[in-house]
Amino acid sequence: MVQSSLDDGDALGAALSGVDVFYYLVHSMAAGAGFEAKEKAMARTAADAAVAAGVDRIVYLGGLHPQGVELSTHMRSREAVGKVFLDSPVDAVVFQAGVVIGSGSASFEMIRHLSETLPLMPAPSWVRNRIEAIAVRDVLYYLVAAASLEGTINRTFDIGCRQVLTYARMMQEYSAEAGLPYRVVLALPIPAPKLAGMWVALTTPIPWSMAVPLVQSLQHDAVSNEHDIDQYIPQPDGGLTPYRSAVALALGKERDGQVETTWANAGADSDPLPSDPEWAGHKVYIDERTFHGDVDPAHVWTVIEGIGGRNGWYSLPLAWQVRGWLDKLTGGAGLLRGRRHPHTLATGEVVDWWRVERIDRGRLLRLRAEMRAPGRAWLELSVEPDGAGSRYRQRAIFFPKGLSGRLYWLAVLPFHSLIFPAMARNITATARKLADAEPAAATP
Repeated sequence: MVQSSLDDGDALGAALSGVDVFYYLVHSMAAGAGFEAKEKAMARTAADAAVAAGVDRIVYLGGLHPQGVELSTHMRSREAVGKVFLDSPVDAVVFQAGVVIGSGSASFEMIRHLSETLPLMPAPSWVRNRIEAIAVRDVLYYLVAAASLEGTINRTFDIGCRQVLTYARMMQEYSAEAGLPYRVVLALPIPAPKLAGMWVALTTPIPWSMAVPLVQSLQHDAVSNEHDIDQYIPQPDGGLTPYRSAVALALGKERDGQVETTWANAGADSDPLPSDPEWAGHKVYIDERTFHGDVDPAHVWTVIEGIGGRNGWYSLPLAWQVRGWLDKLTGGAGLLRGRRHPHTLATGEVVDWWRVERIDRGRLLRLRAEMRAPGRAWLELSVEPDGAGSRYRQRAIFFPKGLSGRLYWLAVLPFHSLIFPAMARNITATARKLADAEPAAATP
């Protein structure tokens, strides 16, 4: 791994020493005003450095756009960067793609957040425009294959899934795949892209500096003008991924009920990467509490593994009982199921309205909620050594489903501020009492 700067040609040239294929996957749209000039300057620096280093090929990912029309600043910049590479002495393969379907893609995240937040969507007239999307796995397939192309190739290639939908239809297909009610999209005559961009920024986590150029780029159709790539790179095994299938892949972990926060088996299209912006991925609400104490971790774990049932939940018992009664009245499990054993748990066992999803004995307990709620919920309790004592960590995690899920979280938030801090304090206090009563046992 070599770190360099696209503003420093000498440093970039040194980093490219010995490189045959240079992938340029840099966009500066989030930088705000002036990103067009900045992108072009960085591309020229990169192209000159590639020439100096003796690079054989540059591979760039730009955007689909129509020919012979005035483009938005965003799309004009993409086209200009591609032209810089095509005009350089180094051969360039410039892919042009529409909406990339996968976590971290700003265009896809806009579809995701609009669809999940608004059951009725008043939208600008550009929602009728035609879009050809492409799954992130197919983009990666083409990018990797470009390194092995033989001969001299210096040109653009349009890539897409070969399925053309309107932007409104894409949001409706996303909603259907995500299990949300049918979304009604009303196309309104809102001519000002900046106004529409502000609307997107207000209704999604995407920052205004990115939302405005994104919306401006949607003023035109984004459909492949040619399919010449088929003559150079065969389609992936099984063919290109249709839009609905790409959305299903991007929602894979949520559908499987997996928590997107501490998993070791990362790598699905749904997984935000560490380098992705904070608004990437499915909306996740987390209430986290941490408590440091001088109690042995073994005693804290004893309390964690014994939670629920007759032992209770260590905070405001009446509040837990009321929530259990409400759950029971709506057809849920309630709090009456208790637990099999008062002190030990195993994966898959019931604890009141929770089920043990994962247990790393002596370290972590993750409970998946089976109560009625407009979304998926988990409660994660963990402990680890901290000097001569321990560090207790408690997280309530909620994946909201649609607008009702977001409103539900806001409604219960005041109760969380009462229940969860007390829960963390009382668990560690109970562990301290246990430590005072008996010596710490070895963690199994």
